[in-house]
Amino acid sequence: MDSTVKSIELKELWRRYKSAGDEHARERLVVAYSPLVKYVVGRMRSNLPGHVDEAELTSYGLGGLVGAISRFDPGREIKFETYAITRIRGAIVDELRTMDWVPRSVRSRAREIERANRKLEAQLQRVPTDEEMAQELQLSTEEFQQRLLQIYNSNLVALDEMWYAGDGNGDQVSLLETLPDNRAADPETVIDQNELRDRIADSIASLPEREKLVIALYYYENLTLREIGEVLGVTESRVSQLHTKAVLRLRSRLDDVNVR
Repeated sequence: MDSTVKSIELKELWRRYKSAGDEHARERLVVAYSPLVKYVVGRMRSNLPGHVDEAELTSYGLGGLVGAISRFDPGREIKFETYAITRIRGAIVDELRTMDWVPRSVRSRAREIERANRKLEAQLQRVPTDEEMAQELQLSTEEFQQRLLQIYNSNLVALDEMWYAGDGNGDQVSLLETLPDNRAADPETVIDQNELRDRIADSIASLPEREKLVIALYYYENLTLREIGEVLGVTESRVSQLHTKAVLRLRSRLDDVNVR
């Protein structure tokens, strides 16, 4: 955030924009929070092919920032910066998805892992181990873990897009929006979107502890994989594997709910 815009000024800008629709205030908010776009682009750029232009990523991210400012409710107990980072990333991912640069074979392997996880969880009534997943896929444990790394390294778009699910109205629900809102209405009066958020939140809560921690640190605390590895005392590659397993596991569970 632009350090020249003080907290009290930001509150006033938010008030003017949200209560009076002041477009000048909105423009000032975009300028104030524009460093968030640079932050997100910097994190994503290193995992993308060389032909992806940084200026284009920044343009996509700015669109996400504008959307975040438009949609944000200052009354919710969520920091705007955290909310905006998720929206900026999502906007970039949406544009990258149209490029479809991920090899078809990698997408196919990701779907195979999702199906295997869904089948084993139904059979075992618990989270399957790497060894059980490998056996179901007719792979060695080492081959399964290498496949996770390949999916992570080659499939950034598909992994990130898993954090967005349609709410039935053409809108999307992000991981961030699964955070509890202490000011939320009585459960009997919440809209369908909140039911989707609950399903996502329940799926995250049922992940193995280490996978759940990786998700929390990466998507909520915005730590890098290297930083998460330092927290967990494991290598960056192992964090990549945990991240990929968690994402594919969540995707399989949400797909399972949708087909019921």
